[in-house]
Amino acid sequence: MEDELFDQILTVFNNLVAWVAAGAMVFGGVVPYIPQYRDIRLTQNAEGFSTYVCLVLLVANILRILFRFGRYFETLLLWQSIIMICTMLIMLNLCTNVRMATELSTKRRSFLATDIKDEEVRIPKRLFLDFDWNYFWSWSRFVDYVQCVLAFTLVAAYITYLLLDSVLFVETLGFLAVFTEAMLGTPQLYCNYQNKSTEGMSIKMVLMWTSGDTFKTGYFLLTQAPVQFWICGLLQVFVDITILFQECQTIRCTTVSPSVTCVPQQTCPRLQKEQNCNKNKSLCSAEKRLFSASSFYKHVG
Repeated sequence: MEDELFDQILTVFNNLVAWVAAGAMVFGGVVPYIPQYRDIRLTQNAEGFSTYVCLVLLVANILRILFRFGRYFETLLLWQSIIMICTMLIMLNLCTNVRMATELSTKRRSFLATDIKDEEVRIPKRLFLDFDWNYFWSWSRFVDYVQCVLAFTLVAAYITYLLLDSVLFVETLGFLAVFTEAMLGTPQLYCNYQNKSTEGMSIKMVLMWTSGDTFKTGYFLLTQAPVQFWICGLLQVFVDITILFQECQTIRCTTVSPSVTCVPQQTCPRLQKEQNCNKNKSLCSAEKRLFSASSFYKHVG
């Protein structure tokens, strides 16, 4: 009797663990983007987050779904890809709206001193159907990103349908899906390098990337997964650590004593911004004093 009860409890516990593991597998990849989404909404600034991260994940998960037609894998991984695609589209929608609102606000401020009316301020639209590579993945509307994703999906699906009987093509498709996902952090790394700062990037997102990629790579090594899996996993961990190093450099740059040379001025935009602000204040106060003096002499004269 006790053995049967123990077996029932063990079965319930195993089912519970399996459900929790399945939920973590499906939704775990989405969690790192929650703090980044909240930061963008609160600050109304999307410059610190690279939308090419969304592009990488969209391509990787679309290729993974197509790979399933050639080689079957778990349904949980299929749902993980579908949910990740939806999450990246939500991130793109937010980033596009925030970026366009910022550009419109900047445009209005530039025409503030002119006679141009507010309703006459227009921003040049950048559309996907213009096929201008200078503005690739920097379009003005969210619908343009959807059009691009649908076009890529249709072309990739058509090619997959034609070459589905080729084992070499199917294996290459699977490798491209894994390798593209391994490049996840590269756009953010390059974005931080261009900005010379990690300002606007959620450090919580990168920490979750690092912990998840480390766990995944360790799992691949312990289960003796194919070589390309753990090589791509190690590459992801290396990129994550490099981004964390960039964050440490930014913190050191902003907290260092002014008398100590941290990094060249152009690599520290926060300090440069503060110095420009102080310089503008000094110039403004000097102009006010000159204007007051000139007004006084005119009045005396």
